[in-house]
Amino acid sequence: MKQALPKTDLTTEYVRTYKQHTVAIIEQISEAAISDFISLLAAARENHAQIFVCGNGGSAATASHFANDLGKGASWGREKRFRVLSLTDNVSWITALANDTHYSEIFVEQLKNYAAKGDLLIAFSGSGNSANVLRAVEWSNAYGLITIGVTGRPGGKLGQMARHALFIESSHMGHIEEGHFLVQHLVSYFFTEA
Repeated sequence: MKQALPKTDLTTEYVRTYKQHTVAIIEQISEAAISDFISLLAAARENHAQIFVCGNGGSAATASHFANDLGKGASWGREKRFRVLSLTDNVSWITALANDTHYSEIFVEQLKNYAAKGDLLIAFSGSGNSANVLRAVEWSNAYGLITIGVTGRPGGKLGQMARHALFIESSHMGHIEEGHFLVQHLVSYFFTEA
């Protein structure tokens, strides 16, 4: 039988400090930026615009989760529903594109099939420098989509390229991703509960 690791002052202090940093960073999330995000989504729903969500790595999971929360939770039983699609969820298409073209094209090539002017692209990236996310934002800006970048600080290229940017005030990937998780719940639960 394995023995549990002993509790130490070091682990207790690490957990306490990490939690304190998380709370401080979450407190800095801009309420005005969240309100703008909600307004853009409400307009997309009203106009029957398609909403696309993308992200790389952990942000891919965030994109998938957010699409689920909007598509099911914030649409269930409602006359007006979100038309939302996560570009991270079609594994066979993504791997074919990565293999046959380039990994940086995995989102933009899907957008070329689906997107129309006035649609909305939401891009999550902790660093703000994922090539596949940036390529999707670049194409979307040129094609007339509304782009929202959700990133950390300093925000990388995504923070500069997206027409609307929302920043988590940290460069620590764990804290950034925690902030992204809260952002998606603040937004989706607004439509579910408000």
